Amino acid sequence: MREPFILVLATGGTIAGQAGSATRRDYRPGQIDIGTFLDDFAELGVDAQLVGRQVANIDSANIGPTIWRDLHEGIDAAMDDADCAGVIITHGTDTAEETAFLLDLTLPTTKPVVLVGAMRPADAVGSDGLRNFANAVRVAADPDAKGRGVLLVMGDQVLSARDARKARTTGSNAFEGFPRGAVALATPASLDWLQPQWRKDEPARWQFPAEFPEVPILHCYAGQTGDSVRRLVEAGAEGIVLAGLGDGNAPDSVREALADAARQGIVVVRATRANEGLVDREPEDEANGFVAARALGPAKARILVQILIANGVTDPATVQEAFGRR
Repeated sequence: MREPFILVLATGGTIAGQAGSATRRDYRPGQIDIGTFLDDFAELGVDAQLVGRQVANIDSANIGPTIWRDLHEGIDAAMDDADCAGVIITHGTDTAEETAFLLDLTLPTTKPVVLVGAMRPADAVGSDGLRNFANAVRVAADPDAKGRGVLLVMGDQVLSARDARKARTTGSNAFEGFPRGAVALATPASLDWLQPQWRKDEPARWQFPAEFPEVPILHCYAGQTGDSVRRLVEAGAEGIVLAGLGDGNAPDSVREALADAARQGIVVVRATRANEGLVDREPEDEANGFVAARALGPAKARILVQILIANGVTDPATVQEAFGRR
């Protein structure tokens, strides 16, 4: 039997980025290959057996179904490899919450799966990439990390994939968890879990989509009309996520057009454009055929709707149940 190892799947992002200067504001993500990155990490003296694989080396704004499928297949194989103790994914921060949540919904919880990124490129003053990665190694190597779904490690915090969201454009503390905060605190020398496992030995909740349905996000604004909804319906939307005002509100004409879409079998979810807060069900939701996003923001609500539609789930009541799961 081989020595237990942690599989590192690299996709690029700022953690693999370079600016060519320690003080430049602009930089190019996805410049450092995983072999070079792991060589640099080895110089820190962290005791870990790591096996790297380059899945992509791009800005995470360009991450999508093809790379998601490659990641899912790689992790699925790692779950069956007795020598693999866990998986780390290096990832850009812009879409990390979407990738983490997608994998969280479509993978079992039998081994740790950890996403990690950075807010500063590798050659910047105060670069946070190697520290975040060292924290991720500590989490992925801890057997107690399994049974918690996919985790995101950033800024000395460990966040659940369902809760993690990028709340700030810059700074090493760009990520927050809502409605839960950090589920653990991590440093290169320590790991403290703040709550027990909540998904112990759970199988994958949903099958990974063979195709990703068309589910646009409709950003709501003052003066908006129902035409904005009808254009999405005419373009073939199978679901619509409303990034609504306040707790998922919209002008009357938009709400009426969304109700018409729901009557046509389109899955309609009310989320909020606000950074935090629950979107609860309203008395009119049942009559309109709407689903309340609860704690999920628009980006993750879209991922869940795509998975549900791909798995044949479109009934509003059943969709609502999925949004209520922890």
